[in-house]
Amino acid sequence: MEEIKSNKPDPYQALRYKEFNVFLLLRFAMVFAWSMQFIVIEWEVYSLTKNPLSLGIIGLMEVIPAVGMALFAGHIVDQKEKKGLLVKCILGFSVISFGLFLLTWPKVVGDWSSNVILYSIYALVFFGGLVRAFMGPTIFSLLSLIIPKKVYPNAATWSSSVWQIGAVMGPALAGFSINWIGVHWSMCIVFGFSILSLIALSQISAKPIINPKIGESIKDSLTEGLTFVFKNQVVLGALSLDMIAVLFGGAVALLPVFAQDILKVGSEGFGILRAAPAVGAFITMIVSAYVPLYKNAGKKLLIAIFVFGLSIILFGLSTYFWLSVFALFLSGLADGISVVIRQTILQLKTPDHMRGRVGAVNSIFVGSSNELGAFESGATAKLMGAVTSVVFGGSVTLLTVIVTALKSPTFRNLDLKRDMDEHHKLE
Repeated sequence: MEEIKSNKPDPYQALRYKEFNVFLLLRFAMVFAWSMQFIVIEWEVYSLTKNPLSLGIIGLMEVIPAVGMALFAGHIVDQKEKKGLLVKCILGFSVISFGLFLLTWPKVVGDWSSNVILYSIYALVFFGGLVRAFMGPTIFSLLSLIIPKKVYPNAATWSSSVWQIGAVMGPALAGFSINWIGVHWSMCIVFGFSILSLIALSQISAKPIINPKIGESIKDSLTEGLTFVFKNQVVLGALSLDMIAVLFGGAVALLPVFAQDILKVGSEGFGILRAAPAVGAFITMIVSAYVPLYKNAGKKLLIAIFVFGLSIILFGLSTYFWLSVFALFLSGLADGISVVIRQTILQLKTPDHMRGRVGAVNSIFVGSSNELGAFESGATAKLMGAVTSVVFGGSVTLLTVIVTALKSPTFRNLDLKRDMDEHHKLE
């Protein structure tokens, strides 16, 4: 039967591919586990030290190897089969989460000093950064191999939305599970989700290596990848803008401080605070599936990050629990829009054979800035107090958006509709 063509966008276009649905389950489980683990460890470390700087050190321990190995990892990802590489990444994460499970078990560490436990946690987080350096580019590359090019925009919307949901649902559950079952058994949940992601990955077949330059030297490979990113003003602008927002708007890294010492709502209130961005992200996922964000993408991205900055300032100034919850809900809504647009830009603009290297640069600019943001928030909170630190970060975000809007009319007027139409014509 001849296909009936319609100008109306199909919000479920990518979901009609079986492996893509499995990919979404895999991505959700992995992001959920990683995000939940980070928050559980944050709570445990702050409970041990009562020092906000220790929260920043957690981020620093992960970001050093993640950034240091990112470009090399991108080169390897472009040279290797993606599924097999992802299996190794998930197994590595599973070992680390099981180690943290043991480190939070009183029967195992009952006789250990707080410093020994603390440094052991830092060590495992450091090894997690090594795994993360490879995982991000691998997942980014795998996505393009399981769907046709014409579906990239819709797939990017679903993929980034699921990422956003996992990134906030994991921490939200962490807050509640710490209250319900404690830190130790919360880490058991993390380990379970890592195993779930491994099972999901087994349902995806191995994919061919597209890179025509197998065996290319690391120097030439990395030079090609970096040149592409820094010469493509759209890609560079999207990465840079989001990096600043994440780096200086990282208020969530200080949530244990706000929950315990400022709002005084305990672990259950901490869970509600962590859940608030999840609600915003969920709304983003639903709306963006039906109302594509590729038209006037530049303006929408600038507005989203501006709203994100305002919400962070509101959260920092608030002394009322439910106002703080609303501010975080708004931040999740805005951040979700930003993530969807940025991932769509990367999927449309990146050549297939360079996805590992571009994904690695993306992890440096944005992914690792989460941890750098945690360190920045922890360090500034130590120097000027938690409230001032959060307000300062939100203000820097607003200033960055204003400067970008004024200085870069090309980015401000970015519209991805033409790129989307071109990809639809490829098949």
